[in-house]
Amino acid sequence: MVGAIHGCRLCRDRPRGAALPHEPRPVLRVSRTARICICGQAPGTRVHASGAPFTDPSGDRLRGWMGVTPDEFYDVSRIAIVPMGFCFPGLDTKGGDLPPRRECAPAWRDALFAALPQFELILLIGQYAQRWHLGDRAKPTLTETVANWRAYATARGGGPRLIPLPHPSWRNNAWLKRHPWFGEEVLPFLAGEVRRLLKR
Repeated sequence: MVGAIHGCRLCRDRPRGAALPHEPRPVLRVSRTARICICGQAPGTRVHASGAPFTDPSGDRLRGWMGVTPDEFYDVSRIAIVPMGFCFPGLDTKGGDLPPRRECAPAWRDALFAALPQFELILLIGQYAQRWHLGDRAKPTLTETVANWRAYATARGGGPRLIPLPHPSWRNNAWLKRHPWFGEEVLPFLAGEVRRLLKR
């Protein structure tokens, strides 16, 4: 399936709306042994160029939140990275990244996660990932969803623990300052769960 995803050109050849304005370059990292999965939004310009996820300052902050080294983070046998959109969606008129392409998740996400049932911890970065994976359990706003993290971090029916997070972008510095409980409560739990799973 991963090979099929890497060859996917839906957003260019059969788009829902305007076609992707550049050549698709799907970016994901999965294995059948990774117990941790990071679900972000979509690759940005640097990741589109490098083909490696989170090769930017957001990745540095995320690795700090998780308490992992770059070697641990990029060990695909231990940590999977499955964004909501596999390709860089382009930029809006203000220079920010557009939302993940609408073709991607419906085409691939359910089948991919069904093929990878070993995940024990899934990090839901941003509202797109939170809405998809939490469904009607997601709250109306990202802040409310992240504040309700304890309810999602309790595995249900043998499923994985889910931890909703804001995007680690510098654009969220003000959010982080307004919500100190995130650093005081969520991040220690997150780092502890990551470390526990990496030791197994």
